[in-house]
Amino acid sequence: MIVDFKEFAVTDNTKEWNKELFFLKTYQNEKYLNSSIDEDKIITPAELIKKLDLEKIKVVGVTGTNGKTTTTAAIYSLLLDLGKKTALQGTRGFFINDKKIEDKSLTTPPILTNIKHMHQALNKDCEYFIMEVSSHAIAQKRVEGIDFSLKVFTNISQDHLDFHKTMKNYIDTKNSFFADETLKLINKDDSFVKFNIKNAYTYGLENPSTFQVMAYSIEKGISGVIRFANEIADFHSSLMGLFNIYNLTAAIGAVKILENEPLDKICENIENFAGVSGRMEVINYEPAIIVDFAHTPDGMKKVFESFPGKDIICVFGAGGDRDRKKRALMGEIASRFCKKIYITSDNPRNEEPKKIIEEIYEGVVEKDKAILIENRKAAIRKAIEDLQKDEVLLILGKGDETYQEINGKKISFDDREIVRELLGIRN
Repeated sequence: MIVDFKEFAVTDNTKEWNKELFFLKTYQNEKYLNSSIDEDKIITPAELIKKLDLEKIKVVGVTGTNGKTTTTAAIYSLLLDLGKKTALQGTRGFFINDKKIEDKSLTTPPILTNIKHMHQALNKDCEYFIMEVSSHAIAQKRVEGIDFSLKVFTNISQDHLDFHKTMKNYIDTKNSFFADETLKLINKDDSFVKFNIKNAYTYGLENPSTFQVMAYSIEKGISGVIRFANEIADFHSSLMGLFNIYNLTAAIGAVKILENEPLDKICENIENFAGVSGRMEVINYEPAIIVDFAHTPDGMKKVFESFPGKDIICVFGAGGDRDRKKRALMGEIASRFCKKIYITSDNPRNEEPKKIIEEIYEGVVEKDKAILIENRKAAIRKAIEDLQKDEVLLILGKGDETYQEINGKKISFDDREIVRELLGIRN
């Protein structure tokens, strides 16, 4: 039997999608056995998951404003290194056992796509299915009916207020994911998180936690010492930034909870994880030019804090048709940490780029630090031309995206390739 997943939504005119129903049609020789909708075949996501025996696969969901992509990828990498057949679904696409199956899509696809991917993973004998869980997905019940083996929380900071309207709604949505008694792993250092303490583990650097980082260094990569119960182990990574210590600690903790292998065995595999494309990706060393996906005030702040004592130059913008309230905050954060900032376009979508840039500029404290250049390639070019050998150039907001979204069209554009092209011209 070949299974094709189609969606049939009954929403009773609400926006919450809280009464979605779905039907399953069977195919034989790639043709419908019955092309009409049979009410007997209308089932809920939970029933569909049970019907397909998807309860056999262990699902791990990671949510938070920042760090979802790196944390899920690190968990995936560690499980593969332990010999576990594993699938990964998220912003970068869908992977099974270190092979890319589908390209990028939504951070968390619709529920039937999630079920379809779980079904594909199970057919490849995967024991684990690791997935990013967005706040939109929680609110829209895109993960309804999925029985998670472990839920992981990274952090909460301002984002997506175009959808959630208020920070309270956003925080409450994230926290609702951790209200049940499912096994969970929580960043203890985050001040916004609230969770059901039943079956909860924690991790942190500052506050006493189940997985406690006892010491760390972010000079020339990452080195850390982690303690869990009576076990102590050190880990090393080529990744950069304090925030990546949190991401790696979450991954170590998750794999320890899931597999209960010796802590030092898990930690020694951290060195094999090279990070995620477009996340603190070093494009050039002298002078240092780094591309990162950071697109929120807190995300930018964490990137800037990764270079203490360095003269930071930054190129960034803000997405159109998204949370406008964060734009001035991004300008303020950049001007506070950076020697010079080049404010430019990101994905303007259906907004005027000039208007977005002006809203960012309003938050800039020291106006003479800012240079406003609407064309993103021109802004990157100017920043590279002005860059001194001992300075660090950070190009933020788009990471590994390969396009700019302008007036409903996706135009080919990759910060990393632009930098390489311009460096060739400069050299």
